[in-house]
Amino acid sequence: MKTETVLITGASSGIGLELAKCFAADKSNLILVARSTDALETLANELRREHKIEVHVITSDLARPEAPSEIFAQTGKLGLTVDVLVNNAGFGLHGGFAELPLLRQLEMIQVNIAALVELTGLFLPGMIQRSCGGILNVGSVAGFLPGPQMAVYYASKAFVLSFSEALHEELRGTGVRVTDLCPGPTETNFFKVARSHRIRETRTRKMSAALVAQIGHRDFRNEKCLSVPGMQNKMLALVASKLLPRPAVRKLVNRYNKLK
Repeated sequence: MKTETVLITGASSGIGLELAKCFAADKSNLILVARSTDALETLANELRREHKIEVHVITSDLARPEAPSEIFAQTGKLGLTVDVLVNNAGFGLHGGFAELPLLRQLEMIQVNIAALVELTGLFLPGMIQRSCGGILNVGSVAGFLPGPQMAVYYASKAFVLSFSEALHEELRGTGVRVTDLCPGPTETNFFKVARSHRIRETRTRKMSAALVAQIGHRDFRNEKCLSVPGMQNKMLALVASKLLPRPAVRKLVNRYNKLK
């Protein structure tokens, strides 16, 4: 039986790194994609040594519009068939929309939405043709909510949520699964990048990246459409976002995201 090959973007740290460990434990071969070659090579060597699997490294910055097609071409040159695509790469920015650099926000759309869609469009047809495989998108509980003070980030994750749910339904019966992993606050570098030197007024308990990845990996294997780790996040995503009046939700999120 052919060994599964999994491509993971944003694999050098955080949830992406932990997802790489989860798939490696399945004895899946890996293609790790991120901007940091050194971090990828360190992880690749660790996983090769521990799990006796093949691990390939592709250095790429998904903020570059040409990056997805280059990644697809590189896998072809290596003679690799991608059975599972993990669209994990993404970032956020805190602050009012008009206050944040527009170019940086457009880069966020490129990474969080455009690159995800293009990679999916490039690799999905082969999965359908083979009648097997899957796509694991890493979204956010933010996708269920409007996001004052992080308007573009929340909107990008709302796109990922809607896109993933639509694909999950479209691909029913094809042998290809689609899951959207929607974590809440997680112990990663996300907040350091998003906030720069500023801090949030409200302190929030964070889940570990390892636990988030384990839950997302399990739910993907179980062919769930949505994976929302943690009871607090489930309540926020599946209850508060539906039961509270929309104006109240906007005010609560604005207060939560308010920065000093």
